[in-house]
Amino acid sequence: MTGGTPDTSGEAGIPLPRPPSGHQLLEGKVVVVTAAAGTGIGFATARRCLEEGAAVVVSDSHERRLFEAAEALASLAAPGGEPPLAVLCDVTVEAQVQNLYDAAIERFGQFDVAVNNAGLGGQVEVAEMTDDQWSTVLDVTLTGTFRCMRAALTRLYAGGTGGVVVNNASVLGWRAQAGQAHYAAAKAGVMALTRCTAVEAAPHGVRVNAVAPSLALHPFLNRVMSDEDLEALARREVLGRGAEVWEVANVIAFLASGYSTFMTGEVVSVSSQHP
Repeated sequence: MTGGTPDTSGEAGIPLPRPPSGHQLLEGKVVVVTAAAGTGIGFATARRCLEEGAAVVVSDSHERRLFEAAEALASLAAPGGEPPLAVLCDVTVEAQVQNLYDAAIERFGQFDVAVNNAGLGGQVEVAEMTDDQWSTVLDVTLTGTFRCMRAALTRLYAGGTGGVVVNNASVLGWRAQAGQAHYAAAKAGVMALTRCTAVEAAPHGVRVNAVAPSLALHPFLNRVMSDEDLEALARREVLGRGAEVWEVANVIAFLASGYSTFMTGEVVSVSSQHP
């Protein structure tokens, strides 16, 4: 699937885009992506980075799916290029987070970009939410992002050659949705964490930005939301559909690349929702 020729199989004949071909935007870079197993934004980001010429380290807490993802990505690596490195990592466990970045450096001698994609949602209203439901979502989505940023930044600072961090936030950090208070609070925290850390990291030559997708379609969404709820969210998008995960990955690759060198502390909405 290369080039920009549209697929006209969408509803009402509205053309659907196809993924663009790679243009070596990340040639020579090493990118670490968390939560990269399965079919979500993490896997799409790892694929996009490979297509843009990067070497990739993928991590996830699900061992079987992680190594299946790494095997699938290996077929996309450039001839003679480095196959992806897969490292098991639960972002709620500090030792595993530290091991992820140590393994990246051991394999490649460095890393240049950290994409913090791990997050956990759920559907429950505040009046019915337990402490465990609240704490689990916050620990994975916000504190997990903090742990990964801390581990990445200490190594990027020590390397002295700069680098890039891209966090995955959500439009729910700005907008209200019933049943999503814990997830929205965590993603709003990711936005604030991104902005504050960008100020701290700038003197070290490290840029820190985030993406904020609205609705990115992948099978795991059905674990936390019904088809009816997903269809209602899709209707709020002026394009009449949710984003494909590769469309979010494209923006992440842009923020990781040399095309965004004057951007830091920004949260880029990947959305077509009505105001």
